[in-house]
Amino acid sequence: MTRNPFQAADTVYMVGIKGTGMAALAEILVARGLSVTGSDVAERFYTDRILQNAGIAYIEGFDAANLPDDVDVVVYSSAYDRSIHPELVEASRRSILCIEYTEALGAISREAFSVGVSGVHGKTTTTALVAALVRAHQSPGTVLAGSALADVGGRSTLIQGRDFLVAETCEYRRHFLRFAPAAVVITNVEADHLDYFADAADVEAAFVEYARLLPRSGTLIACADDPGAARVVDAVIRERPDLRIVRYGASAAGPYRIAVTSRASGMIGFTVGDLELELHVPGDHNALNTAAAIAAFDTLPGVTRDADLTRRAIAGFSGTRRRSEVVGTRNGVTVVDDYAHHPTAIVTTLAGLRSFYPGRRLVLSFMSHTYTRTVRLLDELADALTGADELVLHDIYASARESRPDGVDGRILVDAARARGVDARYVPDPIAALPMLDELLRPGDLFVTMGAGNNWELAHEWVAAGSMAVGGGGQ
Repeated sequence: MTRNPFQAADTVYMVGIKGTGMAALAEILVARGLSVTGSDVAERFYTDRILQNAGIAYIEGFDAANLPDDVDVVVYSSAYDRSIHPELVEASRRSILCIEYTEALGAISREAFSVGVSGVHGKTTTTALVAALVRAHQSPGTVLAGSALADVGGRSTLIQGRDFLVAETCEYRRHFLRFAPAAVVITNVEADHLDYFADAADVEAAFVEYARLLPRSGTLIACADDPGAARVVDAVIRERPDLRIVRYGASAAGPYRIAVTSRASGMIGFTVGDLELELHVPGDHNALNTAAAIAAFDTLPGVTRDADLTRRAIAGFSGTRRRSEVVGTRNGVTVVDDYAHHPTAIVTTLAGLRSFYPGRRLVLSFMSHTYTRTVRLLDELADALTGADELVLHDIYASARESRPDGVDGRILVDAARARGVDARYVPDPIAALPMLDELLRPGDLFVTMGAGNNWELAHEWVAAGSMAVGGGGQ
């Protein structure tokens, strides 16, 4: 798609409007003067509040009759099949332009200088850190992240102007190839989404394709410490010597080299180049994400980074939803939720939490995501889970994009973890583990729910149950 479908539009209807990216796009379109409505399932999400606060009306449930008479463009989530979804079928019957979310984001990216933040993991936090810098410097651009940003009232967008766009972009099904980047950030590259990609080499090939989209003299920002990202850079520069290559990390030279200088309970101190910084979210990997964010910010047109504003922005950064998010405390137990579901992310997140909360027993509830990932990365997942002291495992969280193979459920990961000496309990339904937690957890513990499934509900329910017990029965 070469033209922007929103330039001549007045009204937009969004199918699957509660999705994180969809709700963020809805906010951006409303900020640009368009009338936006949509539909989604009745299930409650954090985006319900975002949409309601933005005054965006939506219908719960899908029906051809939901589609308004005066719609110029329909945007739909890739979770829905255009050929059978009733609202999309009706839109096609009426010859209304229908585009996927990634196409819509790509169209907006062509309007201004755009930075695509990519990587198998780390891209959400990196994008959120860019948002913190943009906000601190009052820079006139827009940032779109793949989760709720605590620093901007729990929204997934920061909208301060239209001079530039910084957006999280996803490699799954090569969706990021619809984005039009002037600069690309690559945090890391390794095997994932193996229901789509054949292997790690196929994933790397997708990132090479993405970098090829950069215009002449465009900027490619990549983690020097990640072997996959380094291989992508090597492949790209052989074809595109015109590109400006910016490397960051402990093994990088120059202004984006990082060095961790101190660790204490609740804090990590580090340098990015000559700049001394403090970060109050867990994990050395977030020093890497900070360096990536600073490098991305430095590419933006018309901005000049101020050292003091940068220090304050990083020190004040409070993270994003489901990224080492503190849910609450109960009976002396700190409860944290995290989205990590790839073995590398699990290892780095658990290590970061141990450093951030030293001396605590770490009790982990983990829910593996997709049958393909669990089977293909079983040994790596089991090895990663040895970073917990106590382990509660659940059934595999299924994806609509695949069906359960015969004989595959959460017990295969339980067996693999036990073979490595981990005391693993198996409770297929996360909420059914609530009574067990009352016996398992003790004051001083760190209880972590982790994964891309729905076991995050266990963390919230256990904390809420403690509040109810303290509060008493009431009327």
